[in-house]
Amino acid sequence: MAIPDRVPIAYESDYRTRYIGRYDKGQFFGSVTATLDDGAGAEDDWYRHKRWYAVLHRFDADGVHTDSDIWFAGTSEDEEASGTRAEARLLEWLDGLPGRVFGDIAIGLFQVEVDGHVFGLVDWSAEYDGADHAEFLPDDLGFDPPWDGCYDT
Repeated sequence: MAIPDRVPIAYESDYRTRYIGRYDKGQFFGSVTATLDDGAGAEDDWYRHKRWYAVLHRFDADGVHTDSDIWFAGTSEDEEASGTRAEARLLEWLDGLPGRVFGDIAIGLFQVEVDGHVFGLVDWSAEYDGADHAEFLPDDLGFDPPWDGCYDT
């Protein structure tokens, strides 16, 4: 079973997909997430390399990516403050979506690069020995058949 043109993503009000849904112009996926450069996790000062972001991806009604807001909030040197800043920015963006309703979405593969890191829903089948797999990055949400909106972390 190939990756569908639109990958369903289930809304979970108290977990990783709590900021997804629809608005007057289409669909959205918001999150507070972090990146870490390859190999930086093994360094003594890894916390200086872990970067926190507020992210809001927007899609049309058919799930085609239209644009993204991605804002750097700080590093894990001050993780609590960085997370708080990112959450506040994301909530501002969400408040600006007219007709916003949280709920399930279905979106196509896409990716944007910021600060050398990929943000988006990408085909990761090659990393899964050819098995059909889509990964939402850098959130590390994995989607597989039967494509029911559930994800693995």
